[in-house]
Amino acid sequence: MSVLSGKKILLGITGGIAAYKAPLIVRLLKSKNADVRVVMTPAAKDFVTPLTLSTLSGNPVLSTFTATSNDNPIWNDHVELGKWADLFLIAPATSNSLSAMANAKCNNLLIATYLSCTSDIYIAPAMDLDMYAHDANQSNLKKLSSRGNKILPVGEGFLASGLHGKGRMLEPEQIIEWIEQDIEDSLPLLGKKVLITAGPTFEPIDPVRFIGNHSSGKMGFALAERAAKLGANVILISGPTSLSTSNDNIRLISIFTAAQMFDQVKQHYDNIDFAIAAAAVADFRPKKSDNKKIKKESQFDTLKLEPTQDILAWMGVNKNHQFLLGFALETDNETENAIKKLKSKNLDAIVLNSLKDDGAGFSGDTNKISYIDKNEKIIHFDLKLKDHVAEDIFTQII
Repeated sequence: MSVLSGKKILLGITGGIAAYKAPLIVRLLKSKNADVRVVMTPAAKDFVTPLTLSTLSGNPVLSTFTATSNDNPIWNDHVELGKWADLFLIAPATSNSLSAMANAKCNNLLIATYLSCTSDIYIAPAMDLDMYAHDANQSNLKKLSSRGNKILPVGEGFLASGLHGKGRMLEPEQIIEWIEQDIEDSLPLLGKKVLITAGPTFEPIDPVRFIGNHSSGKMGFALAERAAKLGANVILISGPTSLSTSNDNIRLISIFTAAQMFDQVKQHYDNIDFAIAAAAVADFRPKKSDNKKIKKESQFDTLKLEPTQDILAWMGVNKNHQFLLGFALETDNETENAIKKLKSKNLDAIVLNSLKDDGAGFSGDTNKISYIDKNEKIIHFDLKLKDHVAEDIFTQII
């Protein structure tokens, strides 16, 4: 599967003859399962039509700061456009546009979007050989590169002027391959296998009732999505939850009980590089589970319990090459209890939640954590969305 799968890609098209190749770029990106939006300069419409690009991308094409609907002007929000993208590809990038980007000359929607974009930016130059070689253009390319923009090489061959030399835009297939390789080279978990447990486990009392907890699985699923974005192949073992994933790099295994989760962990544990135990596994289960609904009239007043398998302890005992991260949800003596769990379970690190912190813990979209490594170094984080918490956790792991 391509590393572009699932990515939100903004394609910027400027007014050069190479713009005629833009529809093929869009088709190739869509074939990689990317979501594509297009912004173009007014001059680019002389070489390729917005209708073609809109049809291929499945999204409206923007080229001006305003649009008109029912005789009323509507602002095309370049800030939203720039923030939406996971990456911004400008192809072709003409001499005029390179100069505008390098010097923040905001003279059209594409440049305004470029100046608002915080994601990775890829620039595919396209111009005649003497223009490309000119000191002014080379200076602009160096300036853009020094600011973190990724400058693609140019191709060599026949140019629109009839000359032969360096300056033509790379072919669409070469552009996509170059970007894929660049992303792969930057993924710290590329080729790694990550196992994540998530959600609650439900321990049946009878076919209707169970022992469980309030875990939504949101933290575990956020960690799985983040691991996949970093290049990992993820095995996500989840208890009952309403969540799902469409990421091809995540294999979701749905279970119900702690015993079922333990069976799946044992099957996969030897072959993984990182294990994150984010599930809220029930500590106890009924000693006997009835196969028929227990009626109220039966005066049922005693439920005998037995402990479930301590999955995290088993993982710690059987750890070989794996990096093992656990979670601790505490209500008092939080740090002391988390460190005790870190040591007793033979973990490499532990993530501490406190139910005393508003917005932390089960069910919600936010979490507030402390990350404690095996040397008992503690890093505290502010309250954040769980997607961002997952980023913080993997930053510490890596």
